[in-house]
Amino acid sequence: MSQAPETSRRPVVTPMRVVIAVCLLAPFVALMWVGSYAKTDPVLIGIPFFYWYQMLWVPVSALLTVTAYALWRRDQRARAAAKGGAQR
Repeated sequence: MSQAPETSRRPVVTPMRVVIAVCLLAPFVALMWVGSYAKTDPVLIGIPFFYWYQMLWVPVSALLTVTAYALWRRDQRARAAAKGGAQR
């Protein structure tokens, strides 16, 4: 029985993947660290800091998620191109 040797596919850490991870982790860390925003001042349009800080993270999180997705797609295309170019 001859079988092709299995190659271990270890995850590759690239700078782009680090940026993707930071984009996805930043909102999580910023909102889980409640002590950094558990205060009322400064007030913005009559809204205490505690509330507007959290609401500010909604669009910021969306933009960071879209950025991470776009970078992930670019990384996948680059890996597919490199894999296809190496096989030729």
